[in-house]
Amino acid sequence: MSLTRSQQLVSVQEYLEGEKDSPIRHEYVDGYVYAMAGSSDLHNRISLNVASRLSQHLVDDPCEVFISDMKLKIAASVYYYPDVTVCCDSPPPDPYFRSQPVLIVEVMSASTERIDHHEKLVAYKRLDSLGEYVLISQDQVRIEGHRRLRGEWQQETINDPTTSLVLNSVGLNLTLADVYRNVRFTE
Repeated sequence: MSLTRSQQLVSVQEYLEGEKDSPIRHEYVDGYVYAMAGSSDLHNRISLNVASRLSQHLVDDPCEVFISDMKLKIAASVYYYPDVTVCCDSPPPDPYFRSQPVLIVEVMSASTERIDHHEKLVAYKRLDSLGEYVLISQDQVRIEGHRRLRGEWQQETINDPTTSLVLNSVGLNLTLADVYRNVRFTE
């Protein structure tokens, strides 16, 4: 979740160097740096559930699973920290960010939903390597999947707890029970 935007423009190099030893993560968009706030226990639990299932599934695969501390380069002047990312490319020269994801997962809260649905959706769909972008609600059982099929993006919404989310990009069927394991919604 972005909280505070820098008041002055920062170069990409300044941003990348500053992130290496910063105690706070920042996203970078067109010269502006946005401080990231901490996340809730629900957000963490859902992210961990998804990342764990992906990691188990890809244990003997060259694809790698990254959690929210790995930056993703979206464009020359845009860097985000997705909640879960799967990349199947060889390690890049810079170990602090990746740029060719096949799968991106964002766990949404009320404060991040607008950015995840609009700004990030548009930006992520421009990535040639991306096959799927998944938005998971932390406030209710609801998953929105965006999938590239034959060059076209399609969307599906899942809110039936008995249904699975099919992740074609990594060959995994993820049940909603897996995603929401140990998640207790408040009234």
